[in-house]
Amino acid sequence: MLPAPVARFRADYREHDIPRRYSSTLNLVLTFGGGTAALLGCLAMLEAVSPIEWLSVPAAFLYANLVEYFGHRFPMHRPFPGLRLVYRRHSGQHHRFFTHEAMAHEGGRDLRAVLFPPLLVLFFFGGAALPAWWLLAQFTSANVAWLMLATGIAYFLNYEFLHLAYHQPPGHWMTRVPGVARLSWLHRHHHDPQVMTKRNFNITYPIGDWLFGTLERPRD
Repeated sequence: MLPAPVARFRADYREHDIPRRYSSTLNLVLTFGGGTAALLGCLAMLEAVSPIEWLSVPAAFLYANLVEYFGHRFPMHRPFPGLRLVYRRHSGQHHRFFTHEAMAHEGGRDLRAVLFPPLLVLFFFGGAALPAWWLLAQFTSANVAWLMLATGIAYFLNYEFLHLAYHQPPGHWMTRVPGVARLSWLHRHHHDPQVMTKRNFNITYPIGDWLFGTLERPRD
């Protein structure tokens, strides 16, 4: 049984905030199919990558983890000017649709409350990743630029996969992927309304939480 406030919010959200033409299948195809195509396109641009250029991969991974951490900790949980839509969608909708007592979705249309909308993905990558790609291509090398972009896309796909797994019903195959159960404990704890603005801001790997002292393992 869902807690009554969650059940009421879900009914209202489905009625007023999910477009009638929304397709979870299309959302999944655009996210994972489009993301995979973009990743393969970046990898196809590489030519004779040197050992030192490969170091851009762990650097990009750490950068992406910290972007995830700070983006989640601040604009997603605090109403910054110009980013209130992000705050409303995350704190005002996602965290009311899913609490630590009700983490699983109940059907395909509920994925509207889990996955990033494709237009928002294009906005973030177009506004942040492409300028960084251009600067790296100008001041380092084309390989470094493509590797950084490829790592960012791969990280995003990993983020979406894990976040989707955390909100699957018990027994779903995604919940049985090695490592997912342990990470899902941390994310469920973050969805406790008393904790969500204080702890466990990494959705993927708790590197940022560990570095900045916000990692907390649930007692159960």
